[in-house]
Amino acid sequence: MFEKFIYKLNLPPGITAFLQRTRLITLILAIIITLWSMIFQVGTEEVGVITRFGKYVRTVEPGLNLKIPFTEDVYKVPVERQQKLEFGFRTVSAGVNSEYTRQGAKDESLMLTGDLNLADVEWVVQYRIDNAYNYLFKVRNPETTMRDISEAAMRQVVGDRTVNEVLTTGRTEIGGKLEELIQNICNDYNMGIKIEQVVLQDVNPPDPVKAAFNAVNEAQQEKETLINQAKSEYNKVIPRASGQAEETIQKAEGYATERVNRAKGEVARFNELYNEYIKATEVTKRRIYLETMSEILPRLGNIVITDQEGNNVVPLLQMGLKNSQNSNSQSNE
Repeated sequence: MFEKFIYKLNLPPGITAFLQRTRLITLILAIIITLWSMIFQVGTEEVGVITRFGKYVRTVEPGLNLKIPFTEDVYKVPVERQQKLEFGFRTVSAGVNSEYTRQGAKDESLMLTGDLNLADVEWVVQYRIDNAYNYLFKVRNPETTMRDISEAAMRQVVGDRTVNEVLTTGRTEIGGKLEELIQNICNDYNMGIKIEQVVLQDVNPPDPVKAAFNAVNEAQQEKETLINQAKSEYNKVIPRASGQAEETIQKAEGYATERVNRAKGEVARFNELYNEYIKATEVTKRRIYLETMSEILPRLGNIVITDQEGNNVVPLLQMGLKNSQNSNSQSNE
């Protein structure tokens, strides 16, 4: 038909040949464009969402896929890639020596705590897309919505805590609570997002009060140091004093036991002696007397014993001398 149309125009042969070649080139280009619009490739960490005249049709897996040209569009969604949102700072260049900037991000990190103080909180939300259809069609501008949700959730969590908790002990708890809260809101909105982790980067007081806050922290640390030193000294002194007290008590108890046992022994000896005394009074008296004198006299040294008028020296004197000589000779030996 195209050739008949050219023939009717009665054009010169050169122009006719040119038009025929143009027709062939146009046909080839049309075929190439059609094939190019039909074939597309989805990356290994993506899925392809196909829409026909704007309406969702199907989801295709990674690899080469086909679609109807000029009527179907494909949206590639990175469902296997971990993505992140930064709050309070932005990464300028990532690498071994990463560079960051806070320009344009200061307002989103300034938080009001529950005790009406200010804290500068920087954090990162890491997430994955687990439902490509919901991510594309349930919420308009999902990344912007996600950023607004995260900032609102952080302000809520920080607003329930004191500034000391936010800056020191409560960071782990805040991260866990924030992750749970963001995930619940995303589920309510059917955003198709799964929160992987929330990481608090830097938590500092605002710059105008940072010096005063550092001074307070140093005072608290010094207080803790002194308390620990006092506890250490307490642990040294108290156990030692307790040990000494226990030792004194045990010595006293031992001494009391010894005295009681000795007293009981003396009582038993006295009772036995008394029983013998009852049986033979004179003999026992004489034996006790002689035993006592034999124990006492050697300690007295030179002894002179006379009768009642003082006329005669009792021969016992020689016995005492002999005993003293015997004791002296034994000591010399």
